Amino acid sequence: MQGASDTADFLARRQREQRRYHARKPKTIGNVLAQLITARGYGRIQADANFAGAWQTAVGPALAKYTLPGRLRRGVLEITVTNSMTVQELTFQKQQVLAKLQSQLPDARIRDLRFRIGSIS
Repeated sequence: MQGASDTADFLARRQREQRRYHARKPKTIGNVLAQLITARGYGRIQADANFAGAWQTAVGPALAKYTLPGRLRRGVLEITVTNSMTVQELTFQKQQVLAKLQSQLPDARIRDLRFRIGSIS
């Protein structure tokens, strides 16, 4: 009977070791904060504020009041514009504005601008 007891002890020890091995490891505070910021959308709010400030500087106050920078997707910054005349003016100045944005926000990696007509509030 000693063999059965040894086998049972061995199996119990092995199960404890497996549970310990597969147990969840504690998360670092950096990962927890990153998940919280992403879940609450705080990072998006900060990015929008950065784009708005850089956009105002790049196009100037005369054109900025008729435009609203939107989302950055795959390097393309979408700009909502109130009318087609402003879209045409921005199209003429597109390369200069793009260069200014790229110098102000190098981490954003903006490679193009897309204008669309819509209402801004």
